[in-house]
Amino acid sequence: MDMKLEVVVVPVSDVDKAKDFYQGLGWRLDADRATGPDFRVVQLTPPGSPCSVIFGTGVTAAAPGSAEGLQLIVTDIDAARQELISHGADVSGVFHDAGGVFHHAGSEARVAGPATGHHSYGSFVSFGDPDGNTWFVQEVTTRLPGRVTAAGSSYGSADDLADAMRRASAAHGEHEKRIGAADPNWPDWYARYMVAEQSGTPLPT
Repeated sequence: MDMKLEVVVVPVSDVDKAKDFYQGLGWRLDADRATGPDFRVVQLTPPGSPCSVIFGTGVTAAAPGSAEGLQLIVTDIDAARQELISHGADVSGVFHDAGGVFHHAGSEARVAGPATGHHSYGSFVSFGDPDGNTWFVQEVTTRLPGRVTAAGSSYGSADDLADAMRRASAAHGEHEKRIGAADPNWPDWYARYMVAEQSGTPLPT
């Protein structure tokens, strides 16, 4: 049975302030419903995300601002940082972790600048919402094996799809050099490359 993570509850103190903040980032408002003064549910979804966030009144006993390490995934960390800044978020500089596996808690072991060669999974920025709930943004360009199935390959935006096509185009150019001829079936090759890249399976050569 599939079990899909589709909602994360974020504890906030001022529902309207949090709503304004997340909508200001460009997140889609899915719902804002109340059954009375003691229960209100607000749901928003980041662009291209299959998972939403919920906050409100009476939806969690967690202390406002206590959520740490909420994670967003992007394909271009520098562009994502600039977009967040343009929407008013107070965003850290791009960094990578000294250990190179995942980011530590808080700001421990941060090394300024992206991971060497912008290698997938290695570069981050962080920001907080008005209550101090902490978000990390991670750059992922090529998925590790098993993270995405071939049947479920998808792109979160037109920009992500265009970037994937550019990578496929560059790889296909190398492929044509190896075979010493133009490949009339390049659409099929592109498709195999892009699906393999997302699903973490061996890339075509």
